[in-house]
Amino acid sequence: MKDMKKIKIPSEIAYIAAILILSLSVAVISCTDFGLSMVVAPAYILSCKIEAMTFGQGEYVLQGILFVILCVLMKKVKLTYFSSFVTGLIYGAVLDFWRLVIPHFNPDITQPGSLPVLLRIVYFILGMLMTSFSIALFFRTYIYPQVYDFFVKGVSKKYGIDTTKFKIGFDISMLLISVVMSLAMFRSFVGIGVGTVIMTCFNGILIGFFGKMLDRFFIFEPKAKKLSGLFDIE
Repeated sequence: MKDMKKIKIPSEIAYIAAILILSLSVAVISCTDFGLSMVVAPAYILSCKIEAMTFGQGEYVLQGILFVILCVLMKKVKLTYFSSFVTGLIYGAVLDFWRLVIPHFNPDITQPGSLPVLLRIVYFILGMLMTSFSIALFFRTYIYPQVYDFFVKGVSKKYGIDTTKFKIGFDISMLLISVVMSLAMFRSFVGIGVGTVIMTCFNGILIGFFGKMLDRFFIFEPKAKKLSGLFDIE
């Protein structure tokens, strides 16, 4: 398919859509009690351990730690790198918003895992697809995604590693961290379940699939071209 036939979408619109979709997908999956994504499970576990901390605030803590590791691996710190943490702040706030205003996703109104099994399965599948699609969108914007995804995008580009393969390896590492945190803090599995394993196995594959579909039908171009030049990872 020639580029002339592809639909042009502003990168800035893709960025906003990615934040909204990703935060909603996490809220959707959290209500199923099948297990969260291996990437966000550590923040959820931390928020469950510290009652005064929301899920979104747990994300701030974990992404802050990962941001420091990212800067070490990139061997430099650019001012624009901090936009990934800002993205994480926005994502965390929107996540808490979805969980507050939608009854099914609000744990104070609907206990996770209390919905009918069939509905939980539908929610889980929908949430997993939305998660992968939103990350594929993030990878096609110049504004840095939240730290988790920027880590994958930045390090894979820095060291010439295939993004999809690196994402799969990153997910497996986060799964191991989630297991250790859960057992250390609760002596049982919290936020981790069969759904976590499923997403660990298929998230990277689905992101690659959605990425190919997006590239086939769309072109993502920045409206603020001068601003986009500041976000060159190299």
